[in-house]
Amino acid sequence: MNGVGGSRFPIVFFVLCSCAAPLILFAGRGLYTSVKLDQHQFSTFSGKEVFDVIKTSAEDLGQVIPDSFSKNNLLASWRFARQEVLAKNNSTYLEVGMMSNKIANHLKQNTSRGKQDVSLDDEHSQLLDSPAKLARRQLRQKRHEKRVADFAKQDDEVTVKLESAAMERSKSVDSSVLGKYSIWRKEIENENSDSTVRLMRDQMIMARVYISIATSKKKLDLANELELRFKESQHALGDVSADSDLPHSAHEKIKAMDQLLSKAREQLYDCKLVTEKLRGMLQTADEQVRSLKRQSTFLSQLAAKMLPNGIHCLSMRLTIDYYHLPLEKRKFPKSENLENPDLYHYALFSDNVLAASVVVHSAVMNAKEPEKHVFHLVTDKLNFGAMNMWFLLNPPGNATIHVENVDEFKWLNSSYCVVLRQLESAAMKEYYFKAAHSTTLSAGSSNLKYRNPKYLSMLNHLRFYLPEVYPKLDKILFLDDDIVVQKDLTPLWSINLNGKVNGAVETCGESFHRFDKYLNFSNPHIAKNFDPNACGWAYGMNMFDLKEWKKRDITGIYHKWQNMNEERALWKLGTLPPGLITFYGLTHPLDKSWHVLGLGYSPSIDRKEIENAAVIHYNGNMKPWLELAMTKYKLYWSKYVKFDHPYIRGCKLSK
Repeated sequence: MNGVGGSRFPIVFFVLCSCAAPLILFAGRGLYTSVKLDQHQFSTFSGKEVFDVIKTSAEDLGQVIPDSFSKNNLLASWRFARQEVLAKNNSTYLEVGMMSNKIANHLKQNTSRGKQDVSLDDEHSQLLDSPAKLARRQLRQKRHEKRVADFAKQDDEVTVKLESAAMERSKSVDSSVLGKYSIWRKEIENENSDSTVRLMRDQMIMARVYISIATSKKKLDLANELELRFKESQHALGDVSADSDLPHSAHEKIKAMDQLLSKAREQLYDCKLVTEKLRGMLQTADEQVRSLKRQSTFLSQLAAKMLPNGIHCLSMRLTIDYYHLPLEKRKFPKSENLENPDLYHYALFSDNVLAASVVVHSAVMNAKEPEKHVFHLVTDKLNFGAMNMWFLLNPPGNATIHVENVDEFKWLNSSYCVVLRQLESAAMKEYYFKAAHSTTLSAGSSNLKYRNPKYLSMLNHLRFYLPEVYPKLDKILFLDDDIVVQKDLTPLWSINLNGKVNGAVETCGESFHRFDKYLNFSNPHIAKNFDPNACGWAYGMNMFDLKEWKKRDITGIYHKWQNMNEERALWKLGTLPPGLITFYGLTHPLDKSWHVLGLGYSPSIDRKEIENAAVIHYNGNMKPWLELAMTKYKLYWSKYVKFDHPYIRGCKLSK
């Protein structure tokens, strides 16, 4: 650093020298510029070259070195500065700092004299400068001020834009979602809860990594020691999930494991190798999770389709006693009501005696005029005796009931019924009986939902033949056997369906339970005829206008689409997809309070919604008669079961 200058124009050079590149700062008459030179330029540039560089730099910043300034002053300053820096070629940043302090003190002492020199120089310069030069100087000054103002304005505009964008983003954030992640939640408040358990698990993971590495590097003693500590930690941890349940020896084992892991880290640590081992462990764990999920799906589906021993016992005992009855005692009273269109008729197709009993009992208990209600039950030949015997022993009050055997419907044969013909085909038998014979649980879970035995039963497809089953009726309310009636359903017969065939509660939300969930819209037949966003509806409680059904040939529409789906290219098995197709544009939406669904799979249904519903539906795998049932919903169903009945007690069926 050096300060040299004339009496009228003080010049100061700050030469900051480092091993990389000297930085030259030039100051004089309130002007300021800087030039960065590399070591070669600093050593070889002449004073004239430096003067040209500084002048160009000053002009780029809108500054002017006046002509009155003597170039000789600058050249002398440059030569002095370079000699001093080169003489201190090995100077450090500390020395530079000390030099800077020295310069600052020197400048402070000469401030008043410098100001006087500048003032005199300004006056002298103005007298010597021509009007043209003064005009150019003023113009440059104005341009400089304008650029400064423009930059400030741009900064303000950018700030405003950023603030506006942030405000818009904040509007799009759902405050209810934010609430779910509040820092005041208890689990956030105590973020170190059960930290000891997590530490032990982390230690065991790293122990497994180092065991593998030690074995591969033939350090068997260390591998065996790690294996021993791993087993001790594993034994101490067991199935514990909370710190409070850990044994007293856990902390000693943590300390011992930590020391051993430190030793292993010193001998074996290799970042790349450890990363590979951890990635491999992660992939293995991921595969295990997927496999367990498949097994869980298989077992839950299997459990849902199995009939509990108690219900099987009930059916067998009732069947035996029924066939011991004389023929004259096997008939139900009030048979004249079965075809009376002025009464309220229900259709219930089931092979579960206990479930059917709850549907009928709950409907009669909540009916205002039970004598006007007629229940038409259809079952298979295996459960025909049991169903008859139960309702002969437990008649539904003043209501009428009738039980039929689906296998006695002679018109329901493979020449007329498309589904029966398809079920008898070799391809369908292959799908059901051979493809399902898997060697592992996880493999068996594939499409298990669609291999449900109920799809082989005509009881499930009989809903598409209601006018054939009940030719003398005008309207009928179809009920599934996994529902409970909680209110009088009589007002349903007064609802105007507006020329539609099916009255049902819609199930679609914003993006779920629409047609694209059930149908294959990659198939041109589906894509051309249906809207993927059309709203789905639920089976389980449906009011059917049988007159309109016959007029529109609903069964014929069903046959047409069922024929087209022989290869299951339009939809998977089941009755809801063909129902959506068959009644497309022919379904009248009912108020949702008539039919609340999800009690067989969703734990989050509002209690008030359940209690205000006319019908609640246990659709899903968690049926109320299974051990899988959700306890919170089971009481709504079990209160209509006669647990004090001798048959039910004898079969050990309990709440």
